[in-house]
Amino acid sequence: MIDLRRLHVLRVVHQLGTVTAAARALHLTPSAVSQQLRQLAHELEVPLLEPDGRRVRLTPAAHTLLGHADDLAARWERARGDLHADTVGAAMSLRLAGFTSSLRTLVVPAVEDLHAHRPEITVRVLEVETAEAFGRVLTGDIDIAVTLPHQDGPPLDDPRFEQHPLLDEPQDLLLPRRHRLAERTSVALEEAAQEPWVLPAPGTCDHHEITTAACAAAGFTPKAAHEAMDWSAVATLVAAGLGVCLKPRFVPVPAELAVVAVPLAGPTAPQRRILTCTRRGSRSQPHIARGLAALRTAAHAARGAGPAERLRPVG
Repeated sequence: MIDLRRLHVLRVVHQLGTVTAAARALHLTPSAVSQQLRQLAHELEVPLLEPDGRRVRLTPAAHTLLGHADDLAARWERARGDLHADTVGAAMSLRLAGFTSSLRTLVVPAVEDLHAHRPEITVRVLEVETAEAFGRVLTGDIDIAVTLPHQDGPPLDDPRFEQHPLLDEPQDLLLPRRHRLAERTSVALEEAAQEPWVLPAPGTCDHHEITTAACAAAGFTPKAAHEAMDWSAVATLVAAGLGVCLKPRFVPVPAELAVVAVPLAGPTAPQRRILTCTRRGSRSQPHIARGLAALRTAAHAARGAGPAERLRPVG
């Protein structure tokens, strides 16, 4: 009889790339992870790891096994949903994660909705950037992650996850109030090609990738004059006239700052698509289904709010 927990360890090693990273995510020691994989290989009578310099890599047999392991994991998630389908009023716990700027617009309103209408569900909120979220969903540390498309993330048809669109959020150009473009009702992104930009450092958060991709589509590379990630800090730099930046429309900045968010227009006007990610097969589980419904309600409310008012401080 195969121990399904060992298959889970193999899936996490594959997702995170190393035994050490998998051990950290699973709250095990690297030697314990290696032992689990050795035992699984012994049970199946096939090698699962092979040397790769100072590291190890999965064998072709391990990759074959992963396909079956993903199917088994999805069936088990669906089974859990079936087992709890008739549960009414039972206490449940939901772990709901979102990247920083999604918390105010989507995650917190969803939690408030659940508190009001589903008091039996205890929600734990986690602030997790997209690059980290997939591994934590796979390990079971997160039930629902609010994510963005990520260049190193899994494709939409990845058999381990279900990813569905939640909200398409326009990007506005955040400018100092006295900027030459600040009085415009809309601008084309390429009009800011010669401006200094305020960007997060590469690799720190998803907004760096979104900005550079949008600017590339508009035909230029943004000149990163300053680095900041917190939106209050970004807006402070912009208000001081030190640069411009893209700002997701529903992200607030301090109202007292002299900044203006001008909508972008034209064929290169960027949006960011916000997604929900769950383990494949888990969406029928009552607490996850209700969490997803609350997120959809929050997304609908955000869309109904309309574009941020222009020509005044954003707040």
